Amino acid sequence: MNPIAMALLLTAGWGFFFAYTARRRWLAMTAGAPAARFDQLGRRFNLMVRFALGQWRMPRHRLAGVAHIFIYAGAAIMLLRGAMLFARGFTVNDPHFGFWLFTTGADGTALGHLYALTKDVLVVLVLVGLAAFFYYRVLKRLDRMTLNFEGILVLCILTGLMLTDVLYDAAGMAQHGGAEFNPWEPLGSIFAAPLRGASASTLTFLHHLGFWGHVSLILGFLNYLPHCKQFHEITAFPNVFFQALEPAGRLSKLEDIEGMVERGETLGVARIEQFSWKSILDMYSCTECGRCSHSCPANRTGKLLSPKLATVDLRNFLYQHTSELIAAKGKQNDDTEPAPHQVELIGEVVKPEVLWACTTCRACEAECPVFITYVDKFIDLRRYLVQEKGEFPHDLQVAFRGLENSGNPWGLPAEDRLAWAEGIDVPLIADQPDAEYLWWVGCAPSYDDRAKKVSRAFARLLNHVGVSYAVLGPEETCNGDPARRAGNEFLFQIMAQANVELLNGYKVRKILTVCPHCYNTLAHEYPDFGGCFEVISHTTFLAELLREGRLRPTNPVNRRIVYHDSCYLGRYNEIYEPPRELLAAIPGAQLVEVEDSRDRGMCCGAGGAQMFKEEEKGEKRVNILRTEQLLEAQPQTIASACPFCMRMLSDGLGMKDQDDLPLQDVAELLWEAVHEDAADNRHT
Repeated sequence: MNPIAMALLLTAGWGFFFAYTARRRWLAMTAGAPAARFDQLGRRFNLMVRFALGQWRMPRHRLAGVAHIFIYAGAAIMLLRGAMLFARGFTVNDPHFGFWLFTTGADGTALGHLYALTKDVLVVLVLVGLAAFFYYRVLKRLDRMTLNFEGILVLCILTGLMLTDVLYDAAGMAQHGGAEFNPWEPLGSIFAAPLRGASASTLTFLHHLGFWGHVSLILGFLNYLPHCKQFHEITAFPNVFFQALEPAGRLSKLEDIEGMVERGETLGVARIEQFSWKSILDMYSCTECGRCSHSCPANRTGKLLSPKLATVDLRNFLYQHTSELIAAKGKQNDDTEPAPHQVELIGEVVKPEVLWACTTCRACEAECPVFITYVDKFIDLRRYLVQEKGEFPHDLQVAFRGLENSGNPWGLPAEDRLAWAEGIDVPLIADQPDAEYLWWVGCAPSYDDRAKKVSRAFARLLNHVGVSYAVLGPEETCNGDPARRAGNEFLFQIMAQANVELLNGYKVRKILTVCPHCYNTLAHEYPDFGGCFEVISHTTFLAELLREGRLRPTNPVNRRIVYHDSCYLGRYNEIYEPPRELLAAIPGAQLVEVEDSRDRGMCCGAGGAQMFKEEEKGEKRVNILRTEQLLEAQPQTIASACPFCMRMLSDGLGMKDQDDLPLQDVAELLWEAVHEDAADNRHT
């Protein structure tokens, strides 16, 4: 042991090189915009324990996830091992200095024996996990991973850490004699056996090689971390801790847009420092595992969008301009004229085609093991394109104009909003202001010919059980979701404020919806504008009526039914069981699932305002791929619970020459099972 050498190694490795790089990473992160993430500390701690410490999301990709857990668990216990070795470097006479509870050998403690056995078992598991990742990177070469030298180097370093640890134990045991196998230190015992015939000088050399090799690799790896994807080993815990706690996918509100314009502030994000510090922490935390891109519907259909590559490109750009960001922050702190980096991200770092390919489905976010968010960043960049530069797909101009002039993206007359209800008693809230529920019908269920049948079925179900409800009729306008997801925050806020004023004027408290996009916006984004309502999806409401016995499906529907999960109903709001409960209650219905279902259900391709624009170029259309997946279940009916999904899947069936395959909303199927006069609902 050499205290001087250890002191120099620690001072250089930890106190100088790592501290310098870590400080630069910190200053670059804190150059970002503010983000309020210090609320609900107890809940945040619990989530960190569950998902960062407990690795809860890793087994979603089973084999790779288990291999990662092996490596993670081994690395955790090796932290204690490293601390023990650092301490031993400062003492010659007492090799267990500072860690007497973990003493092993003949005079070891019970805790020491348990620790030694646990460590050896985990070393084996780490090597197994490393072998799996060598296989994935070198032999199988998984497309979702970033396959480069850096990944191989990291695996080699981790392998070296395990082998030097075994060498240190084995050489030490061989030095001190004893031919017996020690069950508490199995690895050391096994590898000590062939070393026992070696000379004392050879064993001393091997013992020192294991010791100094291990501590040098630890410090070398520590200094490499901030420069590679393994930086997530440091940032993952805080990234999970500081995750957004509001409803999934809820977008931030741009406060005082007119004031921002007057002050010359940017609407949206144009430059790297305009992202929040939490967004920059996201960039630091990317593991480049590729789970996000593997699940992204745009990426799976050959579009330019790859959430992983977009994050890595932003992070690399940030690293390249760290010095400029730090300098700009220093000038701001000195109350002098700020000089932020002037390069715009769009075009330079992120192509517009990447932004416009995003369907905002959140499949990427559902897979990320460290809770990186992508949709909010893409929308922030869209906001800049739309509101500052006026650059967006031409098709969206039609939708924006329709929203502005007619209150719906198609520009259809407001007086036609209730035309779908002809022949059905659907009361207006102006006539029944005391109705218990306001049914927010939505644009597609009001105007789209196919979605109108869903509205008719739901209205009949409500009337059948005598629900006290009313609709706005011609007073209703779009909730603004297409505008907000397309980046037109100004238009969205105008519509949201007008709608909230209208709803509050009628003293609405409970709202029913048949559109998941309406549900998500009214429930989670309107509170920012003073609209606090209890919003209920039609699937949830009908399932409750079913449980109460108010709805009794008795007519058999003898068909094999596959259910398609809507992104905004499922991943955004975790409504998976109610629609399945309804379908399962229908006599004769055989509910089947496809592999990509529930929180892994693939997007239909309509979200994020894609419904109102031409899809970005790719190898295949998103709705076609999703239709093909559903057809693999060989269904006799496809069920959905979203008018956008219904339109996209209907088009997909047409392109696959399956026009005669029934595509129905769960409300239509339920009405068919409840009432015999339901033939007009059985259409694609």
